[in-house]
Amino acid sequence: MAVSFSKGLGAPGGSLLAGGRELIVRALRHRRMLGGAMRQVGIFAAAALHALEHHTAGLREDHANARLLAERLARSPRIVLDLATVQTNIVVFALAPGGPDAAALVAAARARGVQVNALGPRTIRALTHRDVTRAQCAGAADILVAAADAPA
Repeated sequence: MAVSFSKGLGAPGGSLLAGGRELIVRALRHRRMLGGAMRQVGIFAAAALHALEHHTAGLREDHANARLLAERLARSPRIVLDLATVQTNIVVFALAPGGPDAAALVAAARARGVQVNALGPRTIRALTHRDVTRAQCAGAADILVAAADAPA
């Protein structure tokens, strides 16, 4: 099992890997080969500990905000989104033919203050996190739907 402390918990970096002894030995070797043997990790450990102690309760809100975003996106005929795939704060959706491609939607969204990423020519990823409010997620959904519904 791997846990990232920067994803959703708000720490500046750091992760945790749990597994059997053989897995951990191999992971340590690969980490060192790839330059991951940092000496000053205390600041990351302190931030991760703070995140675990103070930010885990907010994950429920992040997941609820992602669900709100997904439900609003799914209403658009130009957005293809299986709501069953939205289990966390990550929302991945496709753009139906006849509308803009992912690059155009990303550009239109960013011009209006919404940051999303293209995963492919017609696939977009959106994330909610502790620094984004429910109202901002609702507004982002409106912006994304308007961009998706714009003529190609």
